[in-house]
Amino acid sequence: MISLRGSWAASLQYRDFRFLAGATLFHALGMGMEQVALGWLVLQMTDSPFMVGVASAARMAPFFFLGIISGAVADRVDRRVFLRAVTLAGSAVSATMAFLLITDLIQVWHVIALSAVTGTLWAFLMTLRQSYTFDIVGPENALNGLSLGAMSQRAGGVFGSILAGVIISTVGMGGQYVAMGAVNVASALVLFGTRNVGQAAPVARGSVLQNFFGYFQLLRENRTLMILMLLTSTTEVFGFTHQSVLPVFARDVLGIGALGYGFLTAFRQGGGVIGLLILANMAGFRRKGMLMFGTALGFGLGQMAIYWASSLWVFLIILTFINACASAVDTLYKTLMQSNVSNEQRGRAMGSWVFSIGVAPVGHLGVGGMAGALGAPAALLINGGVLTFVTLVAAIGFPRMRRL
Repeated sequence: MISLRGSWAASLQYRDFRFLAGATLFHALGMGMEQVALGWLVLQMTDSPFMVGVASAARMAPFFFLGIISGAVADRVDRRVFLRAVTLAGSAVSATMAFLLITDLIQVWHVIALSAVTGTLWAFLMTLRQSYTFDIVGPENALNGLSLGAMSQRAGGVFGSILAGVIISTVGMGGQYVAMGAVNVASALVLFGTRNVGQAAPVARGSVLQNFFGYFQLLRENRTLMILMLLTSTTEVFGFTHQSVLPVFARDVLGIGALGYGFLTAFRQGGGVIGLLILANMAGFRRKGMLMFGTALGFGLGQMAIYWASSLWVFLIILTFINACASAVDTLYKTLMQSNVSNEQRGRAMGSWVFSIGVAPVGHLGVGGMAGALGAPAALLINGGVLTFVTLVAAIGFPRMRRL
């Protein structure tokens, strides 16, 4: 284990982190399957890119409304125990969807409502997971641990996306949700292997109410956190929402069907793994602020380049690149947020991150509407242009952020 120190796998020296990474892998398998299933199911039911955006928005809306609360809760509870409960609850949601699909009772509003419930669980799970990762590995290995955790999530997403395409094409959507429930149960079981609260877990814990009101004081006093929240929100609205139009690309632009859409999503997740592997090797890199702006810029320019993609392979290469940038910049946001608050406030810092990505419904609705009116390539050209412009303005206008 000593030989792992200083390497790209430094955080794996911690036993509990290995269990957490394994649980993340299983949960991400289900998330990857859900991302393929949701977009394809709604598109097939409604034949509307806008409704795909609505469903994605419903899944992300709880992040905005519950981000602050999830942070207040995360700074109060035993993160390890709460993670297990939230993960098991996710399997119940998948089982409900499976029942509705198999009995042919499903309607669009069922899908949207259950997507909102899934988003509620994810809001708490993501806040808890990022905070618990920092608890286990400590501040010195925070970037490495968060990168490896996100890599587990992306790797699970790759296999989940491919598996989803295969299951939908062979067994059907009902079987898809049965499989999703099973991998959520597996994730919860692996989490039972974690033993300790972590070396960097807060010693003093306020009540949920104290933490909730303390959050607003934190934002007033910590300008760095506030700027990071704004950058995260901008990247979410004009960057990450590109996944909403991937079903449209698969069916209407590239003509590759459900199985092809699964592989398309797998390439997206695979790009994230590449970006995170590079980032995990840069744990000692000190100019994290500059690195953050550079990867966000690549994210924006990559989206613009999709407009001129001339073939499937060019599209896949660009998709891989922009998701390498996306995963890297997202992990940098999370690392810098937790590194620039006190130890007792890290749950609220991750609640701030969840709150920031909770503005995604605006982006999902916007990109869905633009894709319906102008076409999917034009929608990403516009979003990429806005993200590039905002990133350049922020990099020039906030020199302190470049020095983080």
